Amino acid sequence: MNKSNEQIRVLALAGVFQAAALVKTLAKTGRVDENSFLASIKSIFTIDVENALSVYEEPEKFAIGFQELIRLFSNHKGPKDPEIARYVFSLLHLERKLSDRPKMLTLIRTGIERAATQASHFSPTHENVMANLASLYTDTLSTFSFRVHVSGEPLYLTQTQTLNKIRALLLAGVRSAVLWQQLGGRRWQLLLSRSSILAIANDWLKEFAAEPVV
Repeated sequence: MNKSNEQIRVLALAGVFQAAALVKTLAKTGRVDENSFLASIKSIFTIDVENALSVYEEPEKFAIGFQELIRLFSNHKGPKDPEIARYVFSLLHLERKLSDRPKMLTLIRTGIERAATQASHFSPTHENVMANLASLYTDTLSTFSFRVHVSGEPLYLTQTQTLNKIRALLLAGVRSAVLWQQLGGRRWQLLLSRSSILAIANDWLKEFAAEPVV
């Protein structure tokens, strides 16, 4: 699959949106689309790759991310989701904070490598792997003065397994934000390059034959 840098950059942005959308769903309902969840978690473990596209083994499983991106950025009259937008911009902000902390980046990398070994013995979404990734998030990104505040139903936010999945998804969101930045993604583009981002996102959805945003 030959894709331009700009196309992969929009895919990485969709990865951030998908993590945000899945966090919201988990916090509100305690459930999540398993295929999308697996795709987001697997993206965490792909660190050393020659082609950035390799981070997303199955781009079609990021359709939720593309759909939410299009809903937020387009001018159609469909409902916007301020909660997902808040999570997205929080994850992008965390990535900027992290970029100034090389020692923490090394710590996160080591933790991901350890979790990847564990995932190879179990599965990427095994509860032990989720606990490991959640602990990594808590020990690193959650120590910043700026934190992602997740709102939802207390019934689910007090369940350890659900909290672990949420924290693992936040880690996945930051991982996609890092790649987006590495590929030239900048916050100003979200305001000034919306038409280009939307066109590429819609092209990805057409390629997947996924449900369009109306």
